[in-house]
Amino acid sequence: MENAHRIQSKRISNGMMILLAAACGLIAANLYYAQTLVGPIRDAIGLSSTAAGLIVTVTQIGYVIGLLFIVPLSDVIENRRLAIIGLMAAAAALLTAAFAPNAPLFLTASLFIGIGSVVAQILVPFAAYLASEDQRGRVVGNVMSGLLLGIMLARPLASFVTSHWGWRAVFILSAVVISLLTALLSYVLPERKPSPAVRYGKLILSLGAILQQTPVLHRRALYQACLFGAFSLFWTIVPLHLADRFGMSQVGIAWFALVGVGGAAAAPIAGRLADKGWSKRLTGLAMIVAALSFVLIYLFQSHSTIALVLLFVSAITLDMAVSGNLVISQRAIYSLGSEARGRLNGLFMSIFFIGGAIGSSLGGWSYTRGGWELTSLVGTILPLLALVYFLTENRTMKTD
Repeated sequence: MENAHRIQSKRISNGMMILLAAACGLIAANLYYAQTLVGPIRDAIGLSSTAAGLIVTVTQIGYVIGLLFIVPLSDVIENRRLAIIGLMAAAAALLTAAFAPNAPLFLTASLFIGIGSVVAQILVPFAAYLASEDQRGRVVGNVMSGLLLGIMLARPLASFVTSHWGWRAVFILSAVVISLLTALLSYVLPERKPSPAVRYGKLILSLGAILQQTPVLHRRALYQACLFGAFSLFWTIVPLHLADRFGMSQVGIAWFALVGVGGAAAAPIAGRLADKGWSKRLTGLAMIVAALSFVLIYLFQSHSTIALVLLFVSAITLDMAVSGNLVISQRAIYSLGSEARGRLNGLFMSIFFIGGAIGSSLGGWSYTRGGWELTSLVGTILPLLALVYFLTENRTMKTD
């Protein structure tokens, strides 16, 4: 009994939480470095302006492929080994991208960067597995705050590094960091050997049945898809808006991107409150806050300092709403059971990531057609759609 207690204490140590949070942030950042580097990468590898969007899109495609076909393997393969193999692939792909002389090789490397980066979504459920039931929200919240910090810091960091050493240095630096992280995790991560109940083919085929038979999963995935769609719309278009409306340089835009880091603070707070049974109330609040963040910038669209300050405020509140609801949703999904946790997480992440891709596309369309006014209006509608769907939720349904 004493030994079991010691093992449990080690499993939920602060050191392990910090390590997993840092690891998830460093891995997830690989998906976002290229977003602010499209111009210089396009010129270096010879892509046309029309095809430049592939620089980001191919990485996203790789990520979705990994979510659907690699993450479910964590239900049948020893998790530490799976994570290490994925990180080795990511490091190799980052180095390939750094030295790629042409578009085909760079885009191929980008695809594998996306696939390898799904290791973050193996480590988050791993953290939930290590946590006890009453601490799961706090643990997931802390790990997700690290992941979100990585996402939010990736864009400004990439811009700053590129301004000093060029865009290839970003990928070289990340390859070195991921290689060191691989060595560290291989040494300190405990083994987790799931009991494989089905073969890989049946495992993948089971995804449809799991989605259909788990109302909590598709509800939470659609809630987050709408919120992440609004988030992606905002961060895709706001650099253009800042340059066009306020004349900001690339460095100024990078500093603005740092504002989003404040939103990551909501993740651990939301996790703790979810442990106390506040999940449903916080879900509705997140949707309202996200919608109001866009209403604020829709109403104030001048070139004034006040409009710029309100844009900063909206960036923080929107990021808080999205990151807070993400942790609440993941806590609910991880509470459904450990035997299918990898598949549940893969489905959840792929659905809401698709929502983000749709949001980015809508942002490009709306900004071209109606400028910031139409874009902020579309951004308001997305979380309101989630809120309407949330209000149809059966009060007896367990979603927390």
